[in-house]
Amino acid sequence: MKLTLSHDHKLPTGVLGLAFTPDLGRAFAACVDGAVYSIDMQSGTREAFQGRHTSYASGCVLLPDGRTLISAGYDGTLLWHDIETQSSWRRVMAHAFWSWQMALSPDGTRLATTTGQYAPGGWKYEPAPETEPSVKVFDTATGDLVAAYTHTPPVLSCAFTPDGKHLAAANMMGEVRIWNLNSATDGKPSAQWTSPDFTSWGTTKTHHYCGGIYGLAFAPDGETLLCCGMGPMGDPMAGNGKMTWQRWNWKKGERLAQIKDNQQGSGLMESVAWMPDASHFVMAGRQAQGTWNAAVFSGADGNLVTSLDTKKRITHARFSGDGKFLVVSGANGQGPRKQGEWPAWGRVQTYKVEV
Repeated sequence: MKLTLSHDHKLPTGVLGLAFTPDLGRAFAACVDGAVYSIDMQSGTREAFQGRHTSYASGCVLLPDGRTLISAGYDGTLLWHDIETQSSWRRVMAHAFWSWQMALSPDGTRLATTTGQYAPGGWKYEPAPETEPSVKVFDTATGDLVAAYTHTPPVLSCAFTPDGKHLAAANMMGEVRIWNLNSATDGKPSAQWTSPDFTSWGTTKTHHYCGGIYGLAFAPDGETLLCCGMGPMGDPMAGNGKMTWQRWNWKKGERLAQIKDNQQGSGLMESVAWMPDASHFVMAGRQAQGTWNAAVFSGADGNLVTSLDTKKRITHARFSGDGKFLVVSGANGQGPRKQGEWPAWGRVQTYKVEV
């Protein structure tokens, strides 16, 4: 497989959320300045939606109607935006703390968002119990809250099964919980497990837990779940834990595969996604040590197929619907002011995929 850069578009600030139209004509970026931008993927021209978050805009999803974008932010709110007019017409207070990540159900009717702050709950520095439900589900048509689930905060990632019947969410401690959205179980998970490979206790400089599962992706057939993040480390301040992915039979809570030791470096992996035909998957994030910060793996045996070192933080990496392109978003390190202006440090890039 070969990945060739075809577009490289700059944004005023770092990109934390990414969505794009099925034809890749436009992309939408939720950014650190609280704004959500619409980007012409050919010319790179951009326009900001009128509504803004009062803190970082952390995510965005495009509804199947092609007319509505919903964004989330560290201000705890969800914003509904009209693509054509670029106006924002609904604001919902979803959380008292940050929205870490959001996910859209395949039919576009449900939106999940996760939250939670890591605060020590005891002398072992185990996370304190949540002060609000860490996982919430909203109706995208009305903005109404339709479900709320408990977890151990902070809950960093979430994903729907391809049939939209189940929702998975994972946290800093490597705990995965999955709920049946169509079953009255009093909020109890239908499946759950913990993988210690996604968290660690820092022994250098700062003593606390660090790491977590930052990305989740169900396989196109819905049978397995990919988790990605950062594994054990001695120095949390260095962010040099192992780049890690694991694949699970989620119905049994059985680990099926994981990244091979000779194929990983160190850093925080933030995004994982499947090719539509399930032949490959991509994992991407930040590199501390190693040779890549984005890599494509075989869906059959988990071997690394090809990789990139973009010299940037990647927050999202997703294949187009036909699998012919890989779209990534993220940020450069923010440079110094020049003539009173900050340089553009957000990025949305497109890579052509040749198999």
